[in-house]
Amino acid sequence: MPDDSDASGIRAGLGFDVHPFVRDDAVGRPLFLGGIRFDGEPCLAGHSDGDAVCHAVADAVLGAVGAGDVGEHFPDTDPSVRGIGGTVLLAATVAIARERGWRPVWCDVTVLAERPPIAPRREEMRAALAIPLGVTADSVSVKATRPEGLGLAGDGVGCLALVTVARVARVAPA
Repeated sequence: MPDDSDASGIRAGLGFDVHPFVRDDAVGRPLFLGGIRFDGEPCLAGHSDGDAVCHAVADAVLGAVGAGDVGEHFPDTDPSVRGIGGTVLLAATVAIARERGWRPVWCDVTVLAERPPIAPRREEMRAALAIPLGVTADSVSVKATRPEGLGLAGDGVGCLALVTVARVARVAPA
């Protein structure tokens, strides 16, 4: 049920996620960032697929609508979400937002990582994130920065995400 106390009809949420690279091949899955597979790179640790980009965006969506965080909805103690894909998780959080009367309209992502290079895959990531968000790729911004050896994400990938949501238009009863 939409909250009528927010007269603007616009909200924003901030999300952050970070996952370390897996140092051995025990996990045996590829690296996914923003729903895109990066071959030849070590995967990220995590109960799910470790997609730090999708997880940060999902947390931003949930934050914008006051619905908690990814850990509440997809706890790492739940075997049913083991290995869940980042875009599947993101689509599920967008469904939660819609149930509360909100829809994403804009997403801004900053990936913090020494590797893999993001720029060559930026447009693919924008398109892949747009699908579960229910927006066009023009409504998704993906940027990246390297921590320059400061250790901020040298052994993994971090991501900051900002998502803006708008109130879903109400249909007048017939």
